[in-house]
Amino acid sequence: MRPDCERCGAALPAESAGAFICSLECTFCATCAEAMDDICPNCGGELVDRPTRAVRHHASNPPGTVRRFKG
Repeated sequence: MRPDCERCGAALPAESAGAFICSLECTFCATCAEAMDDICPNCGGELVDRPTRAVRHHASNPPGTVRRFKG
């Protein structure tokens, strides 16, 4: 799970709601997804709510740490 919005750099923790992804896992915050009419600018796919990851799974399946925002 990517840790930030690819468009604005907002933090998107794996255990919280508010992130949107396309089928290729491009990741955006809710504000940016809305501004883009829920269409991924990278691939043209539909942006949908990203599921959250329970904290108990972080040790065995850690969320990503590489930030994608290039600012």
